[in-house]
Amino acid sequence: MTGLSEREQQITAWLATQHDEMIDLLEDVVGIDSGTYDKAGVDAVGDRFIQFFSEHGIATSIIKGDEFGNGIRACVGEDDGRTAAALMMGHRDTVFPKGEVADRPFRIEGKRAYGPGVSDMKCGLVMNAFVLLAFHKFGSPSSGPLVALFTGDEEIGSPFSKAIIEAEARNARYVLNSEPGRAPGAVVTGRKGGVFMHLEVFGKAAHSGGAPQDGCSAIGEIAHKITTLHALTDFSRGITVNVGLISGGLSVNMTAPYAEARIDLRYTTEKEREEAMAAIEKIVSNCTVDGTSASFSVAGEFYPLEPTPEQSALFNCYGSAAQQLGINHIEAIFTGGCADSGFAAAVGTPTICGVGPVGGKAHTPEEFLEVDTFVTRAQVAAITVCRLDAKH
Repeated sequence: MTGLSEREQQITAWLATQHDEMIDLLEDVVGIDSGTYDKAGVDAVGDRFIQFFSEHGIATSIIKGDEFGNGIRACVGEDDGRTAAALMMGHRDTVFPKGEVADRPFRIEGKRAYGPGVSDMKCGLVMNAFVLLAFHKFGSPSSGPLVALFTGDEEIGSPFSKAIIEAEARNARYVLNSEPGRAPGAVVTGRKGGVFMHLEVFGKAAHSGGAPQDGCSAIGEIAHKITTLHALTDFSRGITVNVGLISGGLSVNMTAPYAEARIDLRYTTEKEREEAMAAIEKIVSNCTVDGTSASFSVAGEFYPLEPTPEQSALFNCYGSAAQQLGINHIEAIFTGGCADSGFAAAVGTPTICGVGPVGGKAHTPEEFLEVDTFVTRAQVAAITVCRLDAKH
């Protein structure tokens, strides 16, 4: 590969020999149940990465979480408070329940690997670990340390890890978030923001046969609110409101004294968020069924990943690195999904997302990883870090 510096040649050549080792580590971490609320499982995945780094002499530190998985920080280079040359991010938690690994163990069929979290996003974590190891072997960036952050609660909006991500991003020149790449190898440069809300409706119980006139149905009221909330969706503007979970009532022969729902709002700009939240608040406060009342609270939130000139320069650097490997076109895409990259970008640090190995069908039993992209995406990320380092 022409045009590569000596260090870039050393790193890419070494990474080319690490395919089997990457797969071995991936199999280990996919083989551990790590749903967001399974703190023990999420931390067990973290322990496997700590073991990996310890075996290779790479320093790690733990930010302990009481309810959710610990934050794990790995660093190559002098960790002396200097601005990091780059921050590589990823999350260890998945959306799957305990026992999923037993039902769907890691496997490779043809050119694809399968298993809970194989793409979203344990392959990206493994990639980051090997990129760090490559710089540990062949020389850390001169402009500052290379830091990798392994968090444990992204799937619910990172209530614990958000502050950790923001702090690390503020102290980094650039951020690469190794969520899965999109077929055939696209990188994510724009994401929607998301707000996750808990809606509660309060009514009055009564016997539905003997004294129905004395009751006030919370279920009846929440039904009105759901249809009105869904009407806020405006596909032309990229605003969607979805009530994804509902429950309520105590008995079939009783007017429901209580009902609740979970609301998912997606938006593109802060102005859209303000407008949608004001509309949702109005819907919640105005009740149709006499005698009912309602309230809502924000349970979690993601910030949008919005393109900037600095981000565009970072993406161009990544695309140039890919070209050095013979990958002639890397597409920048926008997605409605949310990710931790929004938190990093919101503090002003140029951030791109979806730089991990290519995969698909996340959050489903058909989730897969394109195995042949494991090494190449690691090589592109590593060359990108080298090029960013050379700028400073």
